[in-house]
Amino acid sequence: MVREPDPALPARGELLLGECLDVAKRLEPGSVDLVYLDPPFFTGRRHVGPGESADAAPSFSDQWRGGLDDYLGWLEARCAALRELLSPTGSMYVHLDWHAVHYAKVMLDGLFGYDAFLNEIVWLYGLGGSSPRRWPRKHDTLLWYAREPGQQWFEATRIPATSQRMAGQTKKAPDWWDIPALNNMARERVGYPTQKPEALLERIVTSSCPPGGLVVDLCCGSGTTAAVAARTGRSWIAADVSEDAVRITRARLAAQGATVQISTP
Repeated sequence: MVREPDPALPARGELLLGECLDVAKRLEPGSVDLVYLDPPFFTGRRHVGPGESADAAPSFSDQWRGGLDDYLGWLEARCAALRELLSPTGSMYVHLDWHAVHYAKVMLDGLFGYDAFLNEIVWLYGLGGSSPRRWPRKHDTLLWYAREPGQQWFEATRIPATSQRMAGQTKKAPDWWDIPALNNMARERVGYPTQKPEALLERIVTSSCPPGGLVVDLCCGSGTTAAVAARTGRSWIAADVSEDAVRITRARLAAQGATVQISTP
């Protein structure tokens, strides 16, 4: 169920063209309620969105000359800077897949502390290909960490119960989320590769950021986090190093009537 924003709560939005680490360094430490980070996944590919040609379509590179060590060093620097932005009740979701999530978990335990780890959430998305030589890869992983263990703001999403004993009632969503990925005909689709569905970000934002709170996404891509935050009465700061991403995010937010301030760090 979509939550309507509370008009009595202040909300603001800022969209920046800039690299994640540069933007994080200019934001106020301890001011953020929720960070969502959807970085490159260490796929070794260049991701291209739909378009008449690869040159015309939005794209970004996920290729690392120095291999896994290079990638993890890049990710660690940005996660460390983003951690410093969190308020004492704030938390951070890092969205990855099978390529490097296990290495990232160890790195994040070192940054936040092992006790700050809250959940490993599996997003079951359903779409994608299938290999004749292995089980089909049909999920991503979200690692959720608290700034201060036990102090994080949290209001669990509730979903319909399926047992006969709880017929007609709701229960807390578990740590696996069966939320369809966007197909090519989805009305939400804006033409950016790796775009995430609003239903996924709505669960993250509404469960882990208080109404009127501040959400930060500095690898914003298609702008899903900002769009959901604006629609649900949260303030937001979004940034991306890609001019395509900033252009698409601006158009998406304007289409839903959000006021957007655009700047560079």
